[in-house]
Amino acid sequence: MEVKNVAEGSFQEVLIEDGFYVLKIQNDTAHIQKVSREIDSSFIQFHFCLKGNAKFVFNDGRYALEVSEENSLLLYNTQMDLPLNLELNPNSWLVSVVMTIRKFHSLFSKEASYIPFLSEENRDKKYYTQEGVSPAIAVVLSQMMNYNLHPSIKELYIKGKVYELISLYFNKGSEADIEQCPFLVDEDNVRRIRQAKEIMISRMAEPPTLTELSDEIGLSLKKLKEGFKQIYGDSVFSFLFDYKMEYARKMLETGQHNVNEVGLKVGYSTASHFIAAFKKKYGTTPKKYLMGLAN
Repeated sequence: MEVKNVAEGSFQEVLIEDGFYVLKIQNDTAHIQKVSREIDSSFIQFHFCLKGNAKFVFNDGRYALEVSEENSLLLYNTQMDLPLNLELNPNSWLVSVVMTIRKFHSLFSKEASYIPFLSEENRDKKYYTQEGVSPAIAVVLSQMMNYNLHPSIKELYIKGKVYELISLYFNKGSEADIEQCPFLVDEDNVRRIRQAKEIMISRMAEPPTLTELSDEIGLSLKKLKEGFKQIYGDSVFSFLFDYKMEYARKMLETGQHNVNEVGLKVGYSTASHFIAAFKKKYGTTPKKYLMGLAN
């Protein structure tokens, strides 16, 4: 494990195994932080922006891709090296997973057809996609950035988390091929589904029913359910549950709210119901969770 200060920020590289590593880059300064690293054409790259904004620059500045908070970028090009030339905005955090395409294929060797760009006709092409970060992925990313462990097991912990991260990234269900789904070619439908997500989040304490939600966004109930699952990899209320628990976890970590206040904020009328929900999600009670953070 290597830790460096880069332009007043923190840069950490964790080797998972040969040809497979994780970069954790934090810019907690008021200045743009630039990070460069050689990455050749035999690698596939996953970049996750936890907060702030990151810009990836290619071809000596002639082309750039921006990744904003709670979004991800996947890219590879078997015909051309894609070195990391990153401009990280002030108060921005990024986690990157880089592995050889051979290693990546080995993870899915039995289910290569499940991942659209692993098919025979796509194996020699360039590919990139940008996606939102699900609440489940956000939790894993947060755990990868903030942990309090004995140095001897840090690498093992990160290794476990990065496999979990890749699993969650591709957990979209057998019918949820975003690249080829004709439903998602319709940008208006995508906009309505995203609107549905924002409505559920903004009213998480008292969310509308699915019927009310479909009426509000102007999509049929069937299209709402199918589209939401295809874009976010989960049903509407399962997504909302994960979001509420993550929101509650962050509220608790601030130390400014008690369990009852947090429960009310995310829609639980009694502390006992909130505690049960939190335990269902994280396997521990809010109190024990906070005690664990203090250790």
